[in-house]
Amino acid sequence: MINDIKEIFEAEARAVLNIPVTDNFTKACDLIHDAVHIKKGKVVASGMGKAGQIALNIATTFSATGTPAIFLHPSDAQHGDLGVIQPDDILLLVSNSGKTREIIELYELVKMLGYHLGVIVITGNPDSELGNNADVTISTGHPREVCPLGLTPTTSTTVMTVIGDALVVLLMKKIGFSAGDYAKRHHGGYLGVKSRDAANNGMKGPPPIGGVST
Repeated sequence: MINDIKEIFEAEARAVLNIPVTDNFTKACDLIHDAVHIKKGKVVASGMGKAGQIALNIATTFSATGTPAIFLHPSDAQHGDLGVIQPDDILLLVSNSGKTREIIELYELVKMLGYHLGVIVITGNPDSELGNNADVTISTGHPREVCPLGLTPTTSTTVMTVIGDALVVLLMKKIGFSAGDYAKRHHGGYLGVKSRDAANNGMKGPPPIGGVST
């Protein structure tokens, strides 16, 4: 069992290292910055099933770090929640296959609003319907799932999470998000105390990747 665990960790680590790093990350960052920080819209993240849980995580992390975002469940969108979308928002759609029916339907419903929102897609299938219709498509590299059946979303959700983290950190750096800014949004718990201490100690912006500035 110990060897199995090591193999799982190694497979997922390789998948992360094999995520294609292209200028689409920069393009996505610029689109989000323009929609949210210039036009004062928000990120509307969506996905179905396990991908939806990743989209929710990305949305809440964006919101905690100065880029307002919400999660819109694609099924709820068909029952009135589509009304949360406004003209200057931007869509962030997460679908491993790039052809999830509910996400394609959401995309079509948003077009019917007539707002012409920017669309960013995170997918393992860039040549899919969603990937081909997006303004920016970020590929996961389509890693093999570590699930022994090759079916359960495991490695795919890991790389989706990492891609979301990259976008969040890029936006934090782009807007100069500080510990003081973080403290204003996170009052409770250990992180609230830590962010207030960091702000009081003069931390201006996000710490360097891989380390903590003081």
